[in-house]
Amino acid sequence: MTVAVFFGCTFIAFGPAVALFVFTIARDPLRVIFLIAGAFFWLVSLLLSSLVWFITVQISNKNSATQQTGLLIFGVVLSVLLQETFRYGYYRLLKKANEGLLALSQEDTMPISIRQLAYVSGLGFGFMSGAFSVVNILSDSLGPGTVGIHGDSQHYFISSAFMTLAIILLHMFWGVVFFESCERQRWWALGAVVLSHLVVSCVTFVNPHYQGSLIPTYIILSVMAAWAYLCAGGSLRNLKLCLTCKDKDFLLANHRPR
Repeated sequence: MTVAVFFGCTFIAFGPAVALFVFTIARDPLRVIFLIAGAFFWLVSLLLSSLVWFITVQISNKNSATQQTGLLIFGVVLSVLLQETFRYGYYRLLKKANEGLLALSQEDTMPISIRQLAYVSGLGFGFMSGAFSVVNILSDSLGPGTVGIHGDSQHYFISSAFMTLAIILLHMFWGVVFFESCERQRWWALGAVVLSHLVVSCVTFVNPHYQGSLIPTYIILSVMAAWAYLCAGGSLRNLKLCLTCKDKDFLLANHRPR
């Protein structure tokens, strides 16, 4: 049973993201490089926030439960702000890198667009965030032990998997909206990305009441998905043509002679 839980939660958490990587990124070496770089930027932001949190805990009163709770909230907020700061830094770096690639390229167009960079870097952020969020939980799911034997919720592993899935996809959508907002200098949209990230991170404090964290998170996920779709140039008409298989450009691009 523990092996089934492990593989089930792993596929829930990482299945959609791995599928996106395989079908949209893996065949392009340049996209793979930018994805790995995005994951590295997220890792550095985590390292800095962990270092600050560790120092503050060491100098605080460890016997004060109120103070420790406050430090935990401070650590979450600091981590979110550092992640978004590094996302902006990565955006600036990618702009410079894209200009350099254009100068070296023999073509008049950039080898990879800003929207593609936003998607790839966001998925890189999400992969690393998801791995650090759930890897220890997946390890514990292999046993020994039984979840909920002392009266705790038996939905711990499955809820963690669905939360990890949401976080990975949210990072991808946040990346698209964030980069588009930087391009158009819509600072209110940047604030909305940061605020939604803070809300998603802070609602996890209501756990183990998982419905109190999962429901708001997936509502925000739906909103950000629609927003990212519009930022990427999508429209209701394009969505309808795609779902009804009437998009001639899509069908021609995927036509294979027999």
